[in-house]
Amino acid sequence: MHITKRQIYYYDTDAEGVVYYGNYMRFLEEARTKFIEDLGFNLKKLSEEGYLFAIRKQEIDYKAPIWYGELVEIRTKVEELSQYRIKFYYEIYNSNNQRTTIARTDMVCINRNFHLNEMPNDMFEAVRKTMELK
Repeated sequence: MHITKRQIYYYDTDAEGVVYYGNYMRFLEEARTKFIEDLGFNLKKLSEEGYLFAIRKQEIDYKAPIWYGELVEIRTKVEELSQYRIKFYYEIYNSNNQRTTIARTDMVCINRNFHLNEMPNDMFEAVRKTMELK
């Protein structure tokens, strides 16, 4: 499981000091990008080589609020994998180690014409290996 820590700033919250629901998408994007980068891959470079990644489906289940000033931990793992698709699973924990959020992102690899494209084999193998570490 990959862990990304993130400080919650005022701009992340609504008028009540609670994280605005739309900002969770940014948190998941940051965690997913860090997960891929920590495997040694750069999404910008992959894009330049014709491997683009698009979100097919996003699910978020909000269990408890996250407040301004908290340091959260986003735990990320891969649930499903194929040459064309990575399905990420996340759990977000607040400063009290309470699970606040469960989310899933279904991401596909496409080419510049928006057709399915097999991801590079070295990336596929690197992601697959993370699934073996349970």
